[in-house]
Amino acid sequence: MVDKAKNYSQKPVKHVFISGGETTVTIKGNGKGGRNQEMVLGSVECMAGTEIVFASFATDGIDGGSDAAGAIADGFSLIEARKKYLDPTGFLKENNSYNFFKRLDDLLMTGPTGTNVMDIQVIVV
Repeated sequence: MVDKAKNYSQKPVKHVFISGGETTVTIKGNGKGGRNQEMVLGSVECMAGTEIVFASFATDGIDGGSDAAGAIADGFSLIEARKKYLDPTGFLKENNSYNFFKRLDDLLMTGPTGTNVMDIQVIVV
């Protein structure tokens, strides 16, 4: 998604892409997180140096086994991660997206919402 959105980053008009649905995650590690946090973490390096903002969250307020609804990142997230010696690839290998975004203070925390429509992704370019 972010890769395609990059095609719009040089346009003078801002664009917003909204999608819904639930992704799947192949568990490889012992980390903490959920499918929305993992999707955003997987896009951090692709967004580096752009003006793209990407958020993905569960409408029920619970992403995987965590207390976060999801996460948000932008073109500066990789810079901030490197300042804190965080390697996105390593966190992805361990399925540890929660702790990556917690250290950046970029988790989306809503608490349980009492509804479960779907996951929502929003990209602003």
